[in-house]
Amino acid sequence: MRRYRNTIFYVVLVGTLLGVMYWVIHLGTQLEAPELLRGQKTSQGAWNDFTSTLFHSLQHPLAILLAQIVTIIIAARIMGWICIKIKQPVVIGEMLAGIILGPSLLGLHFPEFSHTLFPVESLSNLQFLSQIGLILFMFIIGMELDLNVLRNKAHDAVVISHASIVIPFTLGISLAYFLYLFHPPTNVEFLSYSLFIGISMSITAFPVLARIIQERGLQKSKLGAMAITCAAADDTTAWCILAVVLAIVKAGDFASALYTIGLAVAYVLIMIKIVRPFLMRVGEVKGSKEALSKPVVAIFFIVLLLSAYATEVIGIHALFGAFMAGAIMPEGSRFRTAFIEKIEDVSTLLLLPLFFVFTGLRTQIGLLNDPQLWMITIGIILVAVIGKFAGSTLAARFVGQSWKDSLSIGALMNTRGLMELIVLNIGYDLGVLSAELFSMMVVMALVTTFMTGPSLDLINFLYRPKKNSLQEDFRDKSKFKILLSFAKSNTGISLLYLADALTLKSKKNAEITALHIEPANELHHYEVEIQ
Repeated sequence: MRRYRNTIFYVVLVGTLLGVMYWVIHLGTQLEAPELLRGQKTSQGAWNDFTSTLFHSLQHPLAILLAQIVTIIIAARIMGWICIKIKQPVVIGEMLAGIILGPSLLGLHFPEFSHTLFPVESLSNLQFLSQIGLILFMFIIGMELDLNVLRNKAHDAVVISHASIVIPFTLGISLAYFLYLFHPPTNVEFLSYSLFIGISMSITAFPVLARIIQERGLQKSKLGAMAITCAAADDTTAWCILAVVLAIVKAGDFASALYTIGLAVAYVLIMIKIVRPFLMRVGEVKGSKEALSKPVVAIFFIVLLLSAYATEVIGIHALFGAFMAGAIMPEGSRFRTAFIEKIEDVSTLLLLPLFFVFTGLRTQIGLLNDPQLWMITIGIILVAVIGKFAGSTLAARFVGQSWKDSLSIGALMNTRGLMELIVLNIGYDLGVLSAELFSMMVVMALVTTFMTGPSLDLINFLYRPKKNSLQEDFRDKSKFKILLSFAKSNTGISLLYLADALTLKSKKNAEITALHIEPANELHHYEVEIQ
């Protein structure tokens, strides 16, 4: 009896409470107004009431948003997996997923389903969430920039990166003149129009480039080091130029934009001279993953949001503030790794695909239904490739790089990807880019990103090593090569002493490599070793 005592007590208690609730509800129904009782009698039945409630729930904004997020993530993962199989960056698949779910494909062939899944009134929610994802993403990009590398390799990298900006920017402004002449936009000043065309031609996708270098095992090569440094310098310079362009576009003329530019300069000085030393001090005290407590994380998020808010109010867009907040974060790799791990998956896997689909919903390939428009699209692609590829290649060759490395740097710097889409969406929101021109530019971003891998393969094929160089490589491999892999520092010291003793008689023909391994979820771009 004792073993069933708790069960009996539970059953009696629940039964008693249910009886009391039924009695109270029964008494309460007798107090209802007669009009309400008549309304209940004219009900269409329990099943019809259930289906009506279910249909109403499916139309709720939250239910629509959740269905959109699930669909977007599945489509992005599937297309990303396909691109990995054909040796293309995942971002290509995510960009294609956005176009597939947009009016160019899904809306064209299944308009009713597309309208049900992406009703017009729900797009504002999708846009706001995608903007949050972009803010987090630009914050990560800012943290992944290694400013020390920019200082150490500043001369060559600045020459190459600035050439890869100035040349396509100039060609873009020249292209804007002909576009404005033969395909003029409505109610858009030429200054704003030409500046946005120019900056859209000058962008390099630093995260996509870094991922390509990592996947091809170039991170420790001289080429990989130079390409990453150039892309980092390019990103930093391009976003500063974009901030100036936004100030001019929103103000209407350069004289009025000087006030915005002045506020932007004051903001940058405050971030560098006041906020950065404060964050560096916090990073010194809280420099490990275990020490990143919730109050400390809250401080960094507050800095991020305030920085984004400040730049949005100033008029140079919230994304520049997020990028700047990431760039001034404490430079310790352990600290940045710990902080990035907290936000990267949410940003890149959950929120960022929403931006690709939102861009895809704006991209209407069907508007390019005239051969003349496709000729303009081809012209835009040619100008973009010539400006970025040729500009980077010639500049790299000028600073002393080999033709192979120069061409490879040109192919890598021609990668536009996500960063290009960000700039295009800003231009579309400001009304500078029309729907047709926006679609042309998205096609250009896809083509230039897609051609990076095949271009590198072609360059490697044309400059493949000769037989004599293979014999020299064989002689190099005749050396004693010892790899020491360890987790604890003390173990590594002991192994170094042991390796030194073993190679005592042949030190000139020995090469010892020490590999210190620390547990981490993944490798970030700024952790790529530069030699």
